[in-house]
Amino acid sequence: MLNATDDKKFEQKHLDQILKMVRAKKAELSSSIKSAEGEAKDINSHFFDDVKLDYDGYSTSMETALSIHQQQQLLDERENAWQHAARQLSTIQKLEKKPYFARVDFKENGQKPETIYIGLGSFADKNNHFLIYDWRAPISSIYYDGKLGDVSYHSPEGEITVEMTKKRQFMIDDGQIVNMFDTNESIGDQMLLEVLGEKSSTQMKSIVTTIQREQNKIIRNTDADLLFVQGAAGSGKTSAILQRIAFLLYRYRGNLTSSNVIMFSPNQLFNDYIKNVLPEMGEQNMVQMTYWQFVARRLPGMSVENLFDQFEDAAADSAISRFKDSTNFFDLLTRYAKHLNRRGMVFKNIYFRDKKRPFFTKEKIGEIYYSFNSNYNLNNRIDATREDLIKMLNRKISSESKKAWVSDAIQSLSQEQLNQLYDRPDQEFESEEKEEKFLSRKIVVKALDKVFQQIRRNNFINMRAQYLSFLRAVPKMTDLAKWEITENDWRDHVNQVKESFKKHYMHMNDVSAYLYLYDLITGRHVDYEMRYAFIDEIQDYTPFQLCYLKYNFPRAKFTMLGDLNQAIFTKDESKSLLKQISGLFDPEKTDVVQLTKSYRSTKQLTDFTKQILRQGEKIESFNRQGPKPVLWGRENDQQAIALLQKILADNDQEQLTTAVITKDLEQAKFVADKLKQAGVKATLIATANQRLVEGTLIIPSYLAKGLEFDAVIMWGASRENYHRTDETQLVYTITSRAMYKLDVVYVGQRSPLLDVDPQTFIEK
Repeated sequence: MLNATDDKKFEQKHLDQILKMVRAKKAELSSSIKSAEGEAKDINSHFFDDVKLDYDGYSTSMETALSIHQQQQLLDERENAWQHAARQLSTIQKLEKKPYFARVDFKENGQKPETIYIGLGSFADKNNHFLIYDWRAPISSIYYDGKLGDVSYHSPEGEITVEMTKKRQFMIDDGQIVNMFDTNESIGDQMLLEVLGEKSSTQMKSIVTTIQREQNKIIRNTDADLLFVQGAAGSGKTSAILQRIAFLLYRYRGNLTSSNVIMFSPNQLFNDYIKNVLPEMGEQNMVQMTYWQFVARRLPGMSVENLFDQFEDAAADSAISRFKDSTNFFDLLTRYAKHLNRRGMVFKNIYFRDKKRPFFTKEKIGEIYYSFNSNYNLNNRIDATREDLIKMLNRKISSESKKAWVSDAIQSLSQEQLNQLYDRPDQEFESEEKEEKFLSRKIVVKALDKVFQQIRRNNFINMRAQYLSFLRAVPKMTDLAKWEITENDWRDHVNQVKESFKKHYMHMNDVSAYLYLYDLITGRHVDYEMRYAFIDEIQDYTPFQLCYLKYNFPRAKFTMLGDLNQAIFTKDESKSLLKQISGLFDPEKTDVVQLTKSYRSTKQLTDFTKQILRQGEKIESFNRQGPKPVLWGRENDQQAIALLQKILADNDQEQLTTAVITKDLEQAKFVADKLKQAGVKATLIATANQRLVEGTLIIPSYLAKGLEFDAVIMWGASRENYHRTDETQLVYTITSRAMYKLDVVYVGQRSPLLDVDPQTFIEK
């Protein structure tokens, strides 16, 4: 038996050997990349020297084409070899810093024991014998999943069971083993403590080395059509999802690329925060956007309610909002669209030159639309209407060419403008009359292009009137009393929507419905390429929005994750969310995973924040120590700002990154101004499009989703500011952003939402 010192010496010797091979491979790849670049340049510069150029006969020009094709192929091969080598080099450079983080010893069916090392990427010797296994390889799963003894893993050949005899973890820095320990658990607390104890930064780090067993279930799940991850704040949901994306890209490489994966995140700040995680694991970033970007980009003439407006809009929590956000409302729209096949479509006139006399009247368009027989569905009907309108437009060219405005236009053209109309500079005509006819046609076709574009883009559909027409039909289609809505309330609401439209403004709970109706009418193509859709902070989505995403990505498997305790925008509705959307997916193919252990914060912070929730007892804290939260009551804003400066100075002394989190933007601006006057350096994050920068941040609560900081100062935690029970989740979201230190500052009376066990905090 080796003692601990000999054991460490043995492992260091093994590490040295691996590093030697990694560095040799790095040198080899670097030189082959250089020579591939050189060869490509060489082929490029002599491209036509080796190509037979012959423009005489058909057969020889065919030879020319083949010759060019061969040269092009040669270039493409060089290019591919170069890109492959460049990708390998980037993996090797990562392995040089930290070749691996774990070793597993196991026996399979009485065969001789095997040892494997697990790292961020794979590495094999010249005989293709693996020296390091990628953490996503099937065999690596046993490291994350099981305790010592019998463990199973899924391989391409089916399920394999092995007996695991050793699980060892390494902390390697700069080619030296700093620490190593054997463990029976999936990840030793020691390793987690070291990793979690690192300071926070403006970018999220990859957690491949510390994936927990529950997280591994999420990462490697390939069966579910809907994977619903409900996790406490700081339980590693987002990290696990990013690792899941990296795993899927590895598992299905060749069939799946990062452009087949889309992630909806809570805001732009968060996108910025996570942008380095996948590249660190050697994968390209997926398509990433917020739901607001997804819908607003399709409504260029409208301004769409954004996060700030949504948060400040107190009326959003009405019975009407709940109804419009439901799957029932989605079903009503689907039914209404079917009815449009028979009657009810609203069109608008198409004009050309004369704004008083329509070129095509809305009545005529309606007549064409309903002239097709009943087996036409909506999108065939609109396609056929477009085709008929274009035919009619073509027929109008010759009559339009004879009008006076056309000959006036020809007279006013300069020679240069005339030349542009001819097919070729030396074009000749039999007579002046034929030339004029030719030019007239050219001018009319060019002028009518605007009409053509309107037809092509379906601009003859009066979409706003159509949506209002749907809203007016709603009381006939469903019993509004079930939603505690009176017919008068609904009529007033439809008028409000109409007024918003006039101002070119759209509320969030109209946007998805409006676009869905447009998609059904026009048969807009949904995205069949997207294979995986990830939705973070699911508690802030409405069931309608999720129905609409499912409609947009019909072939995608969905992973939804969030903390139903942190619903800021949907408040109590989030509780029924899973029930409402479960009907969209096959129950046999729906998996729900709960992560109850919070790793982000110290034990002291988690024990404090979980009491804010009505069912917070389910959250387990991880045993990492730190100071208790401090609640500071002050008499006025002046005293509170002086206190804030002192806390910030103390945090700077301890080199902690601090976020001052306020309830709304107005308070964030107030704090930023006061600190600026006092000469304290801090960055106000006023919109989601800003970058996260080093140093102290001042941030309104609704932009802090998903982020974490060493220290958080909750500003304005008074009774006046937070007194409604439906603000409980908001208070929890703010306080649970802290990893190590939490200070709560209020003026006057403390918020009743912070009435927790006095043993768990210090009052000053």
